[in-house]
Amino acid sequence: MTELGWKSMGVLELTALPSIEAALWVSWVREADVLLVNGGDTLYLCHWMRESGLAELLPSLPDTVYVGLSAGSCVMTPRVGEEFVSWKPPTGGDSALGAVDFSIFPHLDHRGPCRAATPADEA
Repeated sequence: MTELGWKSMGVLELTALPSIEAALWVSWVREADVLLVNGGDTLYLCHWMRESGLAELLPSLPDTVYVGLSAGSCVMTPRVGEEFVSWKPPTGGDSALGAVDFSIFPHLDHRGPCRAATPADEA
């Protein structure tokens, strides 16, 4: 998603946000026109969106475009299908953020838990 010709890009590492002054990173997010949220483990992403405070901030950004890919889109739904659960948050539960009132199945050819590809997968 970073190679789509954006004028500028920034990276926001959710797991680091609790150690950064909120006033700093919140201003970066508020200034963004688009939030690109990539894939990975949906529940892990959801956990860190909540822990970092980003999930709480999202409703206050009505003019910001949210573009999710794979888990980045699933995290906005009310629940995550068991086909996509490979990590359980320490607080338990399997719900996503529920920002939209529908669920999706983004990988029609899905054959197991969603995870990042490893070099062994490419062999």
